[in-house]
Amino acid sequence: MLTARQGVARVATLRRLGVTEHALRSAVRSGRVMSACRGWVALRGADPMLVAAARKGVVLSCVTLAARRDLWVTAAAEAHVAAPTNSGHARSVRGVVHWSRPIFPRDPDVLEDSIENALILVARCLPHEDALATWESALRTKVVDPDVLARADLPAAARELLAEARPFADSGTETIFRTRLRWLDVALTPQVWILGHRVDLLIGERLVVQIDGGHHVGVQRNSDIAHGAELTLRGYHVIRVGYDQVMNQWGAVQNVILAAIAQRLHLAER
Repeated sequence: MLTARQGVARVATLRRLGVTEHALRSAVRSGRVMSACRGWVALRGADPMLVAAARKGVVLSCVTLAARRDLWVTAAAEAHVAAPTNSGHARSVRGVVHWSRPIFPRDPDVLEDSIENALILVARCLPHEDALATWESALRTKVVDPDVLARADLPAAARELLAEARPFADSGTETIFRTRLRWLDVALTPQVWILGHRVDLLIGERLVVQIDGGHHVGVQRNSDIAHGAELTLRGYHVIRVGYDQVMNQWGAVQNVILAAIAQRLHLAER
């Protein structure tokens, strides 16, 4: 029963499912099961974040839940949890506590929030471009249904992100790159197929931007280089940037893009 619940469960739930008091006490005495806190038990070796959540009366949410679901997040160093307003234990949590009523009701037996509730908290917690990157990652991986979100009573920040988010960006850096340049009076088209390969972003008609991540090594890197050469021979101008440049050296990256546009490299005929 505990294994089916990620190793942590409420005693009341286990009793309701047929686990006897004798069986539970025997498991605790044998060392296979430990008391996480009043009303909760856990397997030895259970996820420590879930055990801590049970002890504090919270659920893992916001960027922490997004990272645990393999969505793109800019940072998740501190634990982010959600708690009802009457949760006294949550006040001692080391990390970020979101005191809020969930839009999607929470099952009292779970210690991880729904991805929908987590995204709603992300919308209020992170800067706009960071939140948008996480939302677009969720849409791209199809872990949420945008139609369901659209019919929910979303707060303003979440509704704005839902209207803006698109499922096309291959990574959060692509979302952030596009968002930072949307003030330009130039078409920005993500994930375009050109000469048999996808490019990360096409600016105007001829300026291609490729954003390198950790997977651009080995065979993938060689393929990208060959495709870049073919694009150049066919009249495209290719600019490659890396994660660190986008996230930490944006001024220099933007200057290169603006210089290319000033030279009309984004146009088919110059």
